[in-house]
Amino acid sequence: MIIAQISDMHVAEPDTPHDSVFAGAASLSQAVSHLNRLDPRPDVLVATGDLVACGTEAEYRLLRALLAPLEMPVYLLPGNHDDRDALRSVFPDHDYLPGGGFLHYTVEAGPFRLIMLDTLVPGEEHGELCAERLAWLDARLAEAPDRATVVCLHHPPFRTGMRTMDGMALIGADGFGDVVDRHNQVERILSGHLHRPVTRRFRHTVAQTCPSIAVQLELDLRPQEGVGLTKEPILCLLHYWDGDDGLVTHTSYIEDYETRTVFDGKEWKIADNLWEATS
Repeated sequence: MIIAQISDMHVAEPDTPHDSVFAGAASLSQAVSHLNRLDPRPDVLVATGDLVACGTEAEYRLLRALLAPLEMPVYLLPGNHDDRDALRSVFPDHDYLPGGGFLHYTVEAGPFRLIMLDTLVPGEEHGELCAERLAWLDARLAEAPDRATVVCLHHPPFRTGMRTMDGMALIGADGFGDVVDRHNQVERILSGHLHRPVTRRFRHTVAQTCPSIAVQLELDLRPQEGVGLTKEPILCLLHYWDGDDGLVTHTSYIEDYETRTVFDGKEWKIADNLWEATS
C-alpha cells in the first residue's frame, strides 16, 4: 500500500501575481505526470491543503482540470488559502466531501483508515481544532480502535523553530494531542503548510509535514521573523506500508533528474559528479 501526499499547490489563474511567484498550476501538472508514471503507482493521493491561491471557483476549476489525468483516487483537504463552499461546488462528484459545515471525512483505504481534518479558519493564516472538531475526531477514532489510522490535516500540530510559520500555527494542538493519546491506532499524522519537510515525535506517534509542490520556504531558525522562498526542488511524499514494520516515508523528487544503475560487475569512477564505468 502506498499513500502519496502532495501539499500547498497554490494553484492560481494564469498571468496573476500569485501564479508568477508560485507557478502552482505548472508544478501540479508536472506532479500529476510524475505520480502516474511511478512504478509501483501509489494507491491513493492525499492533498493536504492550500489547494489554490485565493479560494475562487475559477481556481478550483483549474485545479480540477489539472487533477483529471490522475490514475488514482485523490482526497482533498482545505488549508488556510481555501474556501469550503467553492471547493464543494466545483467537486460535487467527490462525495466524500460533506455537504455543509467542516470538511471532515474518513476514507477506508486498503489496510488503512484515513481521517481528514479541517483546520481552516476563514480569513486567517493560522488553523484551529476547536472543541467541536476534536469531539468529531475522538468519535471517529473510537469507531475503529484496531484499524491502523493516518490522520491528515493542513496545519501541523507542533512548532518548528521557524518563527514566522510558528506565528500561524494550529490553535488547539494540545487538545489534539490529548485525543491522539487516547487512540493507539494512530500510525501517522500528515500535514502541510510549512512548505518544508519536517518530522518530529508527537505523543505516541510521528507527525510530519509535506513540502510544497509549488515553492519551498527557506529554512530559517533565527529568532527574528521573516521568510524567504527558495529554488529547492519540488517533491512529494510516498508513505509505504508492507503490513509488518509500520509506515515508511520516502521523498520523491518531481523535477526531472538522471537515474544511473551502478555496481553491475564493472569498475566505476566519479566524473562530473556522475558515476562512469571504467571497464
